[in-house]
Amino acid sequence: MPLKMRGHAVASSVYDELRQVLDTLPYTPALRVVRLGDDPASVSYTRLKNKRARELGLDSQVIALPLETSEAELLELIEELNRDELVDGILVQLPLPGHVSESRVIEAIAPAKDVDGFHPYNVGRLWAGEDTLEPCTPAGIIRMLDHYQIELEGKEAVIVGRSNIVGKPLAALLLRRNATVTVAHSRTRDLAEVTRRAEVLVAAVGKPRFIGAGMVRPGAVLVDVGISRVDDKLVGDIDPAAHELSTAYTPVPGGVGPMTVAMLLANTVKAARLRRG
Repeated sequence: MPLKMRGHAVASSVYDELRQVLDTLPYTPALRVVRLGDDPASVSYTRLKNKRARELGLDSQVIALPLETSEAELLELIEELNRDELVDGILVQLPLPGHVSESRVIEAIAPAKDVDGFHPYNVGRLWAGEDTLEPCTPAGIIRMLDHYQIELEGKEAVIVGRSNIVGKPLAALLLRRNATVTVAHSRTRDLAEVTRRAEVLVAAVGKPRFIGAGMVRPGAVLVDVGISRVDDKLVGDIDPAAHELSTAYTPVPGGVGPMTVAMLLANTVKAARLRRG
């Protein structure tokens, strides 16, 4: 029977550790989440992040701006938050509307307050193997694999998906753990042949049930980052039929998702401690 790696259980352990740290601090770390418009998914995500942060005891606020807010106005707000000594973490909810450049917005956030871990400075430190604010989903995946005692050293890991949010930074983290890493994508030839080599297979393409049982090596560890709605049901990038071939897998929902929020709050506390001591 394969092991089901449940994100909520691991996230709870992260929150327990953070509470112990917060009890020792003479200040309350502060997070500001900026959202443009009222896209239902973005509203849901920002509400959840804010709720979890407040439950943990952080000073958290969602700053909701109209969809038509100009890039210049958004950059001005970010600069105000950068200068505010009482703000430790800044997150701008993605995606942004077409008239706003995501890269300019990400680069405008002070690296020390970049709790998403997307700023080029933090990305560079990640690839250099230096301590930094790591992107939340990849950091959460590593934390989950550690929690369930999944050995990574020497293992062949394949990531399907090369996004700046998951695929690329996760490759850096897996390399740090001495895994042998292949990053596959939409242009990869004979993709099934590549994925069948994986002892640890991560799917992050956003295509429901894209990875079928025939693409999985028996005994592999399966990490499913994707989440899509099909016939009013949430499904991942990996077909559940493939789970039976694995030694361990993450369910959808309830797998990687809870870890992303947990590591965001861990980054906020870390950013506060690095800034304030």
